[in-house]
Amino acid sequence: MSAPAAELAAAVIDGDRRALARAITLVESTRSDHRAEAAELLDALVSSSGRATRVGISGAPGVGKSTFIEALGIELADSNHRVAVLAVDPSSRQSGGSILGDKTRMEELSRHPNAYIRPSPSGGALGGLARRTREAIVVCEAAGFDAILVETVGVGQSETEVADVVDEFVLLISPAGGDELQGIKRGITELADIVVITKADGDMVGPAQQAAADYAHALHLIRRRHADWDVPVLTCSSSLRTGIGEVWDAITKLESTIRASGELESNRRAQAVAWLWAEVTDTLVESFRSDSQLSTEVTAVETAVANGFQSPLSGARTLLDLQARTERDWSC
Repeated sequence: MSAPAAELAAAVIDGDRRALARAITLVESTRSDHRAEAAELLDALVSSSGRATRVGISGAPGVGKSTFIEALGIELADSNHRVAVLAVDPSSRQSGGSILGDKTRMEELSRHPNAYIRPSPSGGALGGLARRTREAIVVCEAAGFDAILVETVGVGQSETEVADVVDEFVLLISPAGGDELQGIKRGITELADIVVITKADGDMVGPAQQAAADYAHALHLIRRRHADWDVPVLTCSSSLRTGIGEVWDAITKLESTIRASGELESNRRAQAVAWLWAEVTDTLVESFRSDSQLSTEVTAVETAVANGFQSPLSGARTLLDLQARTERDWSC
């Protein structure tokens, strides 16, 4: 291992906040020299990770994700938990930019000594996560954070990738009419371990309770994700900080359940393998894009596929065969 990677790893494990920020920036970098250093860093940190509770939190725009996460984060931080919030902001499809305003939205939590907030752009990655969310979790756990809250971009069919990253998945829903039941994607609802109806205060207490009853009934029609777990439907008010403790109690109860059954360990092993193949896929795509020897051929295949002269399946096989031949030529 290089000296810079070893020094950075030691500083992260010692709890140095600046080193933590530098480490996450390193693992998020797309530069080839940074990727090699990031791999060394993660190898040094992975044995110190894995002991935190990993919670994914998602919900439709306007449901109050940031307000809920701040309320939950403060509840935990005040109880001497060390909380890391990994918030994913959607990137613009045109400019590639992202607002990254979560520290502003979670101003009180960002000042808490037991909390750390890291906003990251999705970078166009699907699944509701940033491309390097997995790596950021490892770094935060190695730094001693025992509760990792991952805020996804928002509810959608492609958000199911979050299941390959966290232990428990919390779905936030606003207290609305029955139409919202139809609007929630089945794929994301099937992944929910805990459903929380937000904004249960003032005039919305009644609608929140009714929504909770509706969802509790609807969830009986969906196959359970965990054999020994009935998905609870809870209500809370993030602004009044009511019901937040009950949500965390449900999270810890679920973790105890899946840990006792061995499911937690098996899930994390499967997640590690999923991470491996996701990295293989990303690296393979990058190799096509960055290899100057293949650029002309790649452009030709893309043009053929775009114009309907070649199917995407055939085009993919052409590129894979081309890369294999190029690697054989280099080895000779």
